[in-house]
Amino acid sequence: MRLSGSAPGYTGWLMMVTEGIGTVVVALAVRRRELWPSVRPVWVRGLTGGALSVLAYGLVLWAQTRGALAPIAALRETSIVVGAIIGALFFHERFGRPRIVATAVVVIGIALLNLG
Repeated sequence: MRLSGSAPGYTGWLMMVTEGIGTVVVALAVRRRELWPSVRPVWVRGLTGGALSVLAYGLVLWAQTRGALAPIAALRETSIVVGAIIGALFFHERFGRPRIVATAVVVIGIALLNLG
């Protein structure tokens, strides 16, 4: 990414090639007739989520061109913990032993990235 010199350009091409075109081709091949009826009710939400995903990924890549990778990677990994908490609080997902252990491993990894 650093060699490309452009975080937005790199992000755009990467997403377009790996997720944009490929996903559309596969969806059309697998669900040709059912695709539009199933997409129609949620297309705005889907495009918004996709745009936010590209923006978030682009911001991480941009940040990595500006500073040390370890603290940025550690900050990025906090989203895993936040996602698990959101799942437990808002979607009533179980936050049992496996998630507690996984959260602890992520937190330890974040600490090691910042200490190393």
